[in-house]
Amino acid sequence: MPAPIPILDLVAQFHAIEQELRAAVEDVLRTGKFILGPQVEAFESEIARTCGVAHAVGVASGTDALLLALRTAGVGLGDEVIVPAFSYIATADVVTLLGATPVFCDILPDTFNMDPGRLEGCITRRTRAIVPVHLFGQPAAMDRILPIARSAQLAVVEDAAQAIGASADGRPAGSLGDFGCLSFYPTKNLGACGDAGMILTSTPEAAARVRSLRGHGAVAHKYISDEQGWNSRLDELQAAILRVKLRHLAEWTSARQAHAARYEELLRAVPGITLPRVAPGRTHVYHQYTIRVAHRDRVQKHLASEGIASAVYYPVPLHLQPMFAYLGFQPGSMPQAERAALEVLSLPIYPELTAEQIGRVTSSLANAAAG
Repeated sequence: MPAPIPILDLVAQFHAIEQELRAAVEDVLRTGKFILGPQVEAFESEIARTCGVAHAVGVASGTDALLLALRTAGVGLGDEVIVPAFSYIATADVVTLLGATPVFCDILPDTFNMDPGRLEGCITRRTRAIVPVHLFGQPAAMDRILPIARSAQLAVVEDAAQAIGASADGRPAGSLGDFGCLSFYPTKNLGACGDAGMILTSTPEAAARVRSLRGHGAVAHKYISDEQGWNSRLDELQAAILRVKLRHLAEWTSARQAHAARYEELLRAVPGITLPRVAPGRTHVYHQYTIRVAHRDRVQKHLASEGIASAVYYPVPLHLQPMFAYLGFQPGSMPQAERAALEVLSLPIYPELTAEQIGRVTSSLANAAAG
């Protein structure tokens, strides 16, 4: 059997930039500075420029980025926050951690992102914020979401964890709302060697508040806290590693997009498969290349039998997660999210993927879909 094809190959990425990474880590070790030092400051500036915002604040994870951004936006006990019904659990989990209630909005079937047509029906007098998720690397319909939010005077916190480098109508993901939240979890398009995250904003007051919240609520004095905060700081080692990888991000993104185009070419005529759709005015950075396929579990098993990894993001929509059972949702309440959970399958896509590997994936997939 040919060599297995992983869903992601971080070892190949490491070998390609090994010397750069080792030099960056050794430079940090020699300084003896490990928390909120010059590497973090430089990386914050570089990410702000990359994402088209005035301020970027490094935090410990993408989840913490969402949490601190929502707190800065004023979300608290008794509030409601609208989130898509189809996303990673962190998108809704952070809402409950602040004492608020997630309100689920169904998704569009073609992009997997929040359906703006259902958004106004989710707004109540308790709604404080909306969290559009740019799922799998394509921005949500911000041109329709933002006017609704502004009319209702709601904060918009973009979950851009999977979408660094993507854009909508020429503007970078994460720069469109009041806040943008990035994750640098190792599997992301720009991934650390551990957990790391970033909050984007163009409002200086908001940036200052986030900096306070990430350091136990201190403002003017390290040992005097003005409010309850968190210990959520991006460390120097991760920042140094991410600065190296950021220099390669555009190249890696182009490779992902080229692989996606090749998948499209080879799979467009295969019956039973629905390929990703890129909405007009948006760019897709393909954190995942996610198709829809009938009999998904059988197809996934066939791929695995031929040494081809795939993944299901996500098998259970948020409103049916056990932790949200108290909200009383039943199957059928979010039909598009529930259908997606039954049909989605993410194929291998990473910069180092070869043409031969793509050929193997598509051939196996075509055979499985026809079976």
